[in-house]
Amino acid sequence: MLGYILLAILVIAGFYLVYAYNALVKNKNLVAEGWSGIDVQLRRRADLIPNLVETVKGYAAHEDKLFRDIADLRAKSISGGTVTEQSQVSQAITGMLGRLFAVAEAYPELKADANFRDLQEKLAGVEDEIQLSRRYYNGAVRNFNTMIESFPSNLIAGFFRFIKAEFFEIGDQAARQVPKVEFNKAS
Repeated sequence: MLGYILLAILVIAGFYLVYAYNALVKNKNLVAEGWSGIDVQLRRRADLIPNLVETVKGYAAHEDKLFRDIADLRAKSISGGTVTEQSQVSQAITGMLGRLFAVAEAYPELKADANFRDLQEKLAGVEDEIQLSRRYYNGAVRNFNTMIESFPSNLIAGFFRFIKAEFFEIGDQAARQVPKVEFNKAS
């Protein structure tokens, strides 16, 4: 009788080991999928930036340093990096785009330009998609990290060397505000 009880405990433990390992792999893949979504949106934003800069440059050519800074940040964004590095670059790009739109505010004919307005709308859409992708990714990271830290799955995670994933966070409070990328349309 004792042998059957021990065998049942071993079978249950074996099933739990398989379940927990598969759940960890599933959550790890959800984190990777979430990061892929963020990466796609960051690249879409990076692809819009040169068009936006060229449009503004035609009206405000004297803002050369701003254009170079944006180009440098765009290059850093495209080159990839860790989640933390991408988060910092994304935050810096958001700030630079805010400065770019502030420059554009001084040029009524630029604000009335159809190409500029179209780029502005596309950028606003991409920013929304980045926020949605960030939420999905951070939710997947939360679930994965919870499983890694929870008992008894933490034993399996430690044995198979699963490591916690990083959240895609905004660093400072000022950057937590959504950038305003819409302007009053000229009549």
